[in-house]
Amino acid sequence: MRSFSEDPALRPPPWQPLVFKGYLATATLHHDRVDIRRSRLAKLGGNKDATVALADVVRIVSKEPTLLVNGYVFLATESDPGPLRGFAARPAGQVAGNPHTIMFTLARAKAFAAFLESADATWRANGGGAVGA
Repeated sequence: MRSFSEDPALRPPPWQPLVFKGYLATATLHHDRVDIRRSRLAKLGGNKDATVALADVVRIVSKEPTLLVNGYVFLATESDPGPLRGFAARPAGQVAGNPHTIMFTLARAKAFAAFLESADATWRANGGGAVGA
């Protein structure tokens, strides 16, 4: 896998966002925020579009996609409700309903890795901490 720091193509200039296709959603990474747009099917299931300011992110929680379960990247903020803020061992299904989460199937494992690495590097550049698993 190419590293964010080694591959200039993965390093977004502030004026050029990066787009990542997940499961029933697309995440657009800007220099200061992530826009998560859901498909119509996801919206029928109750999911919502979201814009997450990287300055508001307190932790990035992720799980790699496997053959058996989808993976996700959760951009956790202080305003996230209930048990999601505690980061206790909760089923990924509870994280999946949060508008600050983008899911990835195994077929999109490369997009998962690229989004996680790019989001983490951009978040750190904005004064954020470390990625949690």
